[in-house]
Amino acid sequence: MATCPECDAEIEVDEFDVDKGDQLSCPDCGSNLEVTGLSPIELDLAPEDDDEDDEDEDEDEVVEDDADKEDEDDDDADADKDDEGWEA
Repeated sequence: MATCPECDAEIEVDEFDVDKGDQLSCPDCGSNLEVTGLSPIELDLAPEDDDEDDEDEDEDEVVEDDADKEDEDDDDADADKDDEGWEA
């Protein structure tokens, strides 16, 4: 038997069915937990997913790339205006 560090609920975990580093969810509060000890079973809050952070960074890069393209388009338009001004 282990205890949820978030809500103190007792969680039935068989120490032979889990390994250190395994993750599970508290049936009472839904917190993501990580097995940090095996004898006795110890649980701690699981670290946040890094995948979500990576996705956010990828989205930021796309937005920055779009902004760079708009700046380049503006520069091209300005160059065209300069060229037109010289022809007249």
